Amino acid sequence: MSTHFFRVTGVFLLVLLCISAPVSTAHADTGTDMKTTTIIVKYTVQPGDTLSEIAQTFNIEVDRLMRANNLKTSVIHPYQVLFIPAGNNAAGKNTSRGSVSREDLLLLAKAIYAEARGESFLGQVAVGAVIVNRVQSPHFPNTVREVIFQRNRHICQFTPVSDGTINLTPDRKAIRAAETALEGYDPTGGALFFYNPRIASDNWIKSLPVVTQIGRHVFATKT
Repeated sequence: MSTHFFRVTGVFLLVLLCISAPVSTAHADTGTDMKTTTIIVKYTVQPGDTLSEIAQTFNIEVDRLMRANNLKTSVIHPYQVLFIPAGNNAAGKNTSRGSVSREDLLLLAKAIYAEARGESFLGQVAVGAVIVNRVQSPHFPNTVREVIFQRNRHICQFTPVSDGTINLTPDRKAIRAAETALEGYDPTGGALFFYNPRIASDNWIKSLPVVTQIGRHVFATKT
């Protein structure tokens, strides 16, 4: 982002498939001491993924993930769909984001790739969630495109828009992060801003109430 705001970039044109339907209220049989589990998002297993890595990404226990999906072993297969139950991260939440076009998905993935391509999957989802939170906020424009390209006193709100990195092609990870954010998973707990404290020079954004820190980014909300 620019000195006052942050977000933007990435998306693999090969994976411009339809966005998964929201699953904010789905339930799955746990088979033991719990009768139902709240599902926050559906996740499609990618080549190279392991169950433990997926559990770590969404901050949940492996056995809880197995119970939510009725798995007898930890063996998973590429393109298998897993239901991710609500985890231990108190900041994480899920809300309905409504329908989004492929163009908006691609643009959000580009923003994520440009802003956070060196971050973990959870860190990339967090960046996407901030943009989605702005769309939902009365203080910002109400579309993904308008939020990303918003200007304040002729200054771009997101650095990738001003430096051109918004035009980079995002990878699969950024696309999956965009899908996850659009499905409603928000590991920031409602943040509207983010910045890297190592490079941010704007005292205004540093003065905002901090919600959490994920990777190199600090996530904040309005005063």
